[in-house]
Amino acid sequence: MSEGAIRGSVGVGTGTVQPAEMPSGPSEFDLGYYGWRVVLAACLGVMAGFGSLFVYTFSVFVKPLAAEFGWSREAISSGFAIAAVTLGLCSPLLGRWIDRFGPRRVILICMPVYGCAILSLSLLHSGVWQFYVTCFVLGVVGNGAAHLAYSRSISTWFHRRLGMALAFVMVGAGLGAMILPVVAQSIIDRSGWRAAYGSLGGLALLLGLPLSWRYIRERSSDGHKSAAVAHSGMTWQEGLCSFAFWIITAILFVSSISMNGAITHLSALLTDRGITAENAALCASVLGGSSLLGRVVVGWLLDRFFGPRVALAINLITALGIFLLARASSFPAGCIAAALIGIGAGGEAATTPYLLTRYFGLRAFSTLYGLTWTFYAAAGAIGPVILGRAFDVTGSYSSLLVLLAAALALAAAMNLLLPRYWRERRDSNPQPPA
Repeated sequence: MSEGAIRGSVGVGTGTVQPAEMPSGPSEFDLGYYGWRVVLAACLGVMAGFGSLFVYTFSVFVKPLAAEFGWSREAISSGFAIAAVTLGLCSPLLGRWIDRFGPRRVILICMPVYGCAILSLSLLHSGVWQFYVTCFVLGVVGNGAAHLAYSRSISTWFHRRLGMALAFVMVGAGLGAMILPVVAQSIIDRSGWRAAYGSLGGLALLLGLPLSWRYIRERSSDGHKSAAVAHSGMTWQEGLCSFAFWIITAILFVSSISMNGAITHLSALLTDRGITAENAALCASVLGGSSLLGRVVVGWLLDRFFGPRVALAINLITALGIFLLARASSFPAGCIAAALIGIGAGGEAATTPYLLTRYFGLRAFSTLYGLTWTFYAAAGAIGPVILGRAFDVTGSYSSLLVLLAAALALAAAMNLLLPRYWRERRDSNPQPPA
């Protein structure tokens, strides 16, 4: 066996050995390695996917939809909640299909449906039910057009550079979050919100779909490209019995309530305080740019330091950003708050799949990742709605944002309870735990 293959071998979950590099040819440390092409395609696919294109542009449509149809902010936020809850409920099933059939097939089914659903938002009428039905469809296919699907493929191509590979995939979401809110706001200002939704839907179809069809593959155990491959690790049932899984999930739940609530109402909150719509969109763009930075830096850190400690720092940064947003009353203050929230959002997107591969392996990775998305999405549905409700009742977001920041800081401390990775425990104690 070559040095690269020995270096890439790792035991996870059941202790089965899985090589992480091709037995010959370029390794994951070389730019010519095919896995980096998969990373690039996944990066652009994620940029046009649910988590970037729909979530990060949602806030710039809140006021135009309210002005057009007379819907309350709570009613509009409920559409986001429907998408989030549906996405959460469907994610374990999508994950199971990805584990069984491979990410390529699932992406090529979900991406066209997702793109057409975004396009259909440009045809909304006064009945709010049409908005809700479209959000429901987006939730059903959303994670088949997001990093849940792409992460499985990436994780088969990398081991020593997995943190950076996942981070570069998440860069797509950061680019989308940085660029798309400004683009959407610009189109709204010039041509209206219908043209903006039509343009975003076209982007999803023309960018994400062709690249996924061309490049997204898993790496088989012999180093070749394949559509679906069996891998080592825990079963999803074993994962659910793990203390580490529920710690990761609990932290993610609290983070999702706080972060998604803040992101969804960011533009509306800042414009309420006298900041122009253009500057509020720029704050959303800053959030996206800082999430881009957070993804790259956190990916680098994950490949060098113990993952739970990195996650602790990221969660605390997010909590600080949310606290500052509660007090922000100027464009610079809004930018600083958005930047900190963005760093946290970007870092969390990289740490969750990374920790799942380290603790549970790839055998049921997508299923377990999908289950974490169930809790993440449920919390993501709660956050925007309770913040919308708080504004409708009190006329302010501030008190609830402060409370959410404190809750997230407390949840962040739970990272200290996570054990060492399975392989580290095995190396220090040759007898695996019963």
